[in-house]
Amino acid sequence: MVKTPIYMDNHATTPCDPRVLDAMMPYFTTKFGNAASRNHSFGWEAEEAVDKARNQLASIINAKAKEIIFTSGATESDNLAIKGVVEFYKDKGNHVITCVTEHKAVLDSCRALERQGKATVTYLPVDKHGMVDPDDVRKAITDKTVLISIMYANNEIGTIHPIREIGRIAKEKEVIFHCDAVQAVGKIPVDVEKDGIDLLAMSGHKIYGPKGVGALYVRSKGPRVRLTPIIDGGGHERGMRSGTLNVTGIVGFGAACEIAAKELPEEARRLTELRNRLQAGLFERLDEIYLNGHPTERLPGNLNVSFAYVEGESLLMGINDVAVSSGSACTSATLEPSYVIRALGINEELAHSSIRFGLGRFNTADEVDYVADRVTREVKRLREMSPLYEMAKEGIDLKSVQWKA
Repeated sequence: MVKTPIYMDNHATTPCDPRVLDAMMPYFTTKFGNAASRNHSFGWEAEEAVDKARNQLASIINAKAKEIIFTSGATESDNLAIKGVVEFYKDKGNHVITCVTEHKAVLDSCRALERQGKATVTYLPVDKHGMVDPDDVRKAITDKTVLISIMYANNEIGTIHPIREIGRIAKEKEVIFHCDAVQAVGKIPVDVEKDGIDLLAMSGHKIYGPKGVGALYVRSKGPRVRLTPIIDGGGHERGMRSGTLNVTGIVGFGAACEIAAKELPEEARRLTELRNRLQAGLFERLDEIYLNGHPTERLPGNLNVSFAYVEGESLLMGINDVAVSSGSACTSATLEPSYVIRALGINEELAHSSIRFGLGRFNTADEVDYVADRVTREVKRLREMSPLYEMAKEGIDLKSVQWKA
């Protein structure tokens, strides 16, 4: 018997692993010291816990502990990386290269810099699978380029970019390379040395850790990356990010990284199997269904699908015992289809019908079968009410229909 509701929105957030909570508990109660209090045992104990976590984070991406800066989350990490580089290197240039399918934390940081007249930004397109062409990156670089910012894996469609190749180009052209690796760390192997990454954003709540804690990796040599801080205060985190450290969250983030690093190969294999099982369960029983994102170069737990002739929001309401997310984002007056899906060249109607399934550590094969069945039944029910689906099945070319106002 499957227990509902079923959670399949693990790209949005993950449940906290009980082992992570166990590691955190003492820091809520008896071990409550401020890591910046250097003159008594309570502070030393907190500092020691932070140092351990810093090592755990560094280890999962093959960095040095001193290169890890703790933040409130990946949005802050992305802001610090992009705005910090542009401000610090303004005498060298003001050109930034990014991609149209980046997370809003990157896109909105870039747009803010453009509005302030601090940067000019090139937004690279993606192919039909949502992948950036490294040649486009190379061609976009000018003598004023100070930063390349390309995410490791996309949060909506799961496509994994050719990061190592982009890293090589950045090194060759001596441009700093920032990577939003929120969806990748702990799910696929990430190595800042082999990948040539200089700045990397990560977040606790995407890998079964707590919310409200993130980190930014900042390369210390080859090249040493310098940043202008965006938060001023007591000079914490080597002056790059002031503010009392969230020791409890940091301890949880560290524990989550250690668990993820140990279990990554087996978990990736299991999630890929579950994802393929869900995909087969849907594609074998439904027609007019399309995969969004790269067929193979994608995150293990990601499945993004468009169901033609079905409104994504209606489908979500119809399967309200399953937590997934729609490709549409509610804005004040209209329902806009996902900008990521639209960037693949998919038409607006199909973009409106996209659903993202995010499988995670605690999902089971029984849940996958239940969801496949539940979604299939609901798609069929909605299509029975759709005159467009009926017309398409009768072979009518909907593009040629002259609709009367």
